[in-house]
Amino acid sequence: MTVAHRDGAAGTRVAAQALREALLTGDLAPGQRLVEADLAASFGVSRASVRAALMDLTAEGLVERIPNRGARVRVVTVAEAVAITECRMVLEGLCAAKAAERVDDEQVAALTALGERLEQSVAAGDPLAYSAHNRELHRLVREIADQPVASELLDRLNAQIVRHQFRLALRAGRPQVSLPEHLAIIDAVVRRDPAAAEHAAREHLRSVITALLDAEG
Repeated sequence: MTVAHRDGAAGTRVAAQALREALLTGDLAPGQRLVEADLAASFGVSRASVRAALMDLTAEGLVERIPNRGARVRVVTVAEAVAITECRMVLEGLCAAKAAERVDDEQVAALTALGERLEQSVAAGDPLAYSAHNRELHRLVREIADQPVASELLDRLNAQIVRHQFRLALRAGRPQVSLPEHLAIIDAVVRRDPAAAEHAAREHLRSVITALLDAEG
């Protein structure tokens, strides 16, 4: 359903948020053209608002503007995905350590239950459910960490490589490899061991880098 027409700063926020969500969910594919008129109609905003939103997302590295051809979803190479994941390694490690310092009993229970769901999805051979639980784990750790600067940076980085992440999640055997890595993060946070949590998070991202490079080969 088309929403009421918005313009100005409010319209730009609506358009930018809708575009980010479409990128994170994979609804917009790498290289896909972004037509201002179509997006304005879909989001219920003005073309000026869409244009401003596209400029914001270009600055974030999510969109690229091609001279005389308009805007498109930026194509991220494997080499770039590896570089981005190296940055994620530091930020995810920080968040895991902070989460281990700050986790409360209710959050311990939520993490433990999430670990069980990860195990169940692997046992059931359901990579889509596993991928969803994987994303929820990373989100929950960041929420517990309460480190807004790291969280905002991770949002930007993750949006750039979501297509690579999705392909890895569906790769045969990948959930079986990453499951013990995720359980190690959960275990360290639940035990309130910041050093172990940071190490587990970094080791998981190292494994992601290896998988990215293997997929390219």
